[in-house]
Amino acid sequence: MPDNVTSLFRSTAAHSPSMAALTRESDGAGPVDFCIPCNPYFPTPAMFEEMAARLRDIITYYPSSADTITAELCGLLQLPPQCVAMGNGSTELITWIDHLLVRESLAVPVPTFGRWTDQPMETGKRVDMFPLQESSGFALDLAQYAEFIRARGTRVAVICNPNNPDGGFLHKHAVVQFMDAMADLDLVVIDESFLEFADAENEPSVVQEAMLRPNVIVLRSLGKNFGLHGIRFGYLVANPALAGRVRSMLPKWNLNSFAEHVVFMLKEHGAEYAQSLHQVRRDRMDMSGQLSSLPGLTVYPSQGNFLFVRLPVGAEGTVVRDRLLTEHRILVRECGNKIGSSSRFLRLVVRPQVDVHRLVTGLEQVLYGTSRRGAAVPEQATGTAYSSGTAAVDRLVTQTNGAGTHGLAQAAGAGMPLPAVASAPAVGPGGGMPVPAAAGLPQPQPEPQPAPEAPRPQSALQPVPQPVPVPQPAPQPVSVPQPQQLPQPAAYPEPAPQPAPAAPPLAPAAAFAAPAPAPTQVPPATGPTPPGVPARGGLTAAQVRGTDGLSMAPATGWPGAQSWPDAAGMGQAAG
Repeated sequence: MPDNVTSLFRSTAAHSPSMAALTRESDGAGPVDFCIPCNPYFPTPAMFEEMAARLRDIITYYPSSADTITAELCGLLQLPPQCVAMGNGSTELITWIDHLLVRESLAVPVPTFGRWTDQPMETGKRVDMFPLQESSGFALDLAQYAEFIRARGTRVAVICNPNNPDGGFLHKHAVVQFMDAMADLDLVVIDESFLEFADAENEPSVVQEAMLRPNVIVLRSLGKNFGLHGIRFGYLVANPALAGRVRSMLPKWNLNSFAEHVVFMLKEHGAEYAQSLHQVRRDRMDMSGQLSSLPGLTVYPSQGNFLFVRLPVGAEGTVVRDRLLTEHRILVRECGNKIGSSSRFLRLVVRPQVDVHRLVTGLEQVLYGTSRRGAAVPEQATGTAYSSGTAAVDRLVTQTNGAGTHGLAQAAGAGMPLPAVASAPAVGPGGGMPVPAAAGLPQPQPEPQPAPEAPRPQSALQPVPQPVPVPQPAPQPVSVPQPQQLPQPAAYPEPAPQPAPAAPPLAPAAAFAAPAPAPTQVPPATGPTPPGVPARGGLTAAQVRGTDGLSMAPATGWPGAQSWPDAAGMGQAAG
């Protein structure tokens, strides 16, 4: 691996160079990959051998039509084919959702998967970004998010569950309540790309509920949980009208022969797949404990197949990333180019214990100076400065210090006064940061904290206090009016009713009630909103990107209860 790898990261349009590019720059063997969130235990070696034996036929001939492959997948998922559209990766489906169903504005919590912010901006939409607070462990408060959407007049709302990069999880009943509260929006998207790695709930997916609602799409990935990113396949679930609209725009052969071969193999390998998910969950717990033992490193609770970590004070993520790659042949995801994050954060994919030991050893040498190049942390817990190399991200993080975008939006000169953001309750040592996942291990050193802002005036809509995120953030249920029962589509049978979990009311019903009148400063939702108008507690995409907002931005169950888990990958609770 070359000593200077910075050019490899700068020359790619993605967040990191591809494994193929890294392999070409080395002696033919790529690094240990803690960057791409892939299942390391599936497909099994026997499945790879079977695919290798049929490689010639797979790459020589056309695949079957997408309808044929979709029908086979739906047989496994026990979903009606008219409610499913398969794409060449979830990114293809996000692109068509944006083109077909997003009219002028989209709301999404940040940090999150970059295509949910970048794709709508590239087509001239307004992106209202709701900042997740570092002081509350990046947990999403649905009541505050709903208030944000109403204040902005946003027409499309996105939730990623679990969220990427932090792995934050929302319980099913809270997501369903949010979907019903947003029934008047053009669209609500629930991105469940990483949900099959979750073990906080037995059946966390809302695919069954989405099919019965007129404005909900659930997006799911196959490449991530099947460990096959290179094949590029994913699918969405919605009512027949929405799914059919997307499906009608997809090419007849948008799925390749490898995708077809894998889909038709799955029914024979359900037990191995379920075991692979179980092992990833065990590895996640073990990896969290090992990383939490590193002084000054904070590990956030996660339900994905990755962990979001904050480096010790004074550590620059790009330096740590480059040194891990050049000195230890380890590839990590530095998050300085994620809106709402900075280069002080890394996303680390869950891998087997032997690889994790290598990662921990490498971090020890890079961070604390046991290698010939010295420490990346000049003096433990005394440094204060860091930079992501992205001015917009630095402004969003350093100027607000995890307290929203009050000062930054006013500095943008939009002319709309914003209310003071309520201080988040202290949830652990280190200035309100969450406690590391492994109890009894050394805690991160506290950082200097700014003076608290003035409390927010009382109003009819009060934010729900964030719970202590140890080991997982507690659900944020809210009291909402009972949704009106929607008529069942005649094309498929109604799923068996599931008992709703009991949830004590934690927020006034007004938080998710009918749309409140928009403030006079915010244009009505019936027409496009000028890009210079800021969100209450958030920024428009134009403000964060530093543009005028007009220019384009730079470039219930699986069959065979003894083998396959249910459609959410959670047929049995992990032991």
